[in-house]
Amino acid sequence: MAHQFELGFLGAGNMAEGIVAAVVATKLYPPERLIVADPLPARREFFQRQFGVPATGDNRRVTAECRRIVLAVKPQGFNEAAEAIRDLVRGEQLLISIMAGITTRRIAAAFPGTTPRIVRVMPNLAIKVGAGIAGLCPGEQATERDVAETRAIFDAGGATVVLSDESLMDALTAVSGSGPAYFYAFVEAMAAGGVSCGLNQADALRLAEYACLGAARMMIETGEPPAELRRKVTSKGGTTFAALEHMERAGVPEAIHDAVRAACQRGQELGREG
Repeated sequence: MAHQFELGFLGAGNMAEGIVAAVVATKLYPPERLIVADPLPARREFFQRQFGVPATGDNRRVTAECRRIVLAVKPQGFNEAAEAIRDLVRGEQLLISIMAGITTRRIAAAFPGTTPRIVRVMPNLAIKVGAGIAGLCPGEQATERDVAETRAIFDAGGATVVLSDESLMDALTAVSGSGPAYFYAFVEAMAAGGVSCGLNQADALRLAEYACLGAARMMIETGEPPAELRRKVTSKGGTTFAALEHMERAGVPEAIHDAVRAACQRGQELGREG
């Protein structure tokens, strides 16, 4: 069956925006071959104005007219969204879920009239600037082509990894899906510390931002483990040593470790809700 659109989105929130931005910027699909659905007129108008992408308030239209459908609704709203489109989902369509905590098995069970092909993805918002990382896990009916097509969408905004064990998706979400927020909090704290030492807010924030950007690029481009890079910038008895020693005494490493576990646990809880 011919489809009017290559890729449709049920939900036009921040993550859908990031994916569309990457796909349009890399010319993976032309804007007129994408469509987004959202109940908020302001979001529909934004996508039309910013990207030239058609927008609608009708999830059923997107489901009926798209070859690939990104399920970008909030996890708590999945049951209601699925019920509204249940009779329109067909086996030749690819469902790409970016909902935290919702398993491919649960998605498949929501469409009992067919055997949907599902790829579950957890991206992060850095896809907006071409530096995102997305973890993918194929459902039972997904083909190698489905995985390749999904990777192409998310590679447009960064990089992807494929997991063979879906039970690891909550752990991946806790590290990379939620991870940028941890760094934003860390940068806020670094900048505040700089201000307390006499820097103005703008300079402190700029210094903290580039310290994190440079550190991340060093890890990715050199391939050296973070422990080794940390050792190279830490002289015993020096300023970095003093800062890291204070973090250790304050329990910062343990707090970050436990925060990741809390995010993972919340992902598991979301999968059981509804």
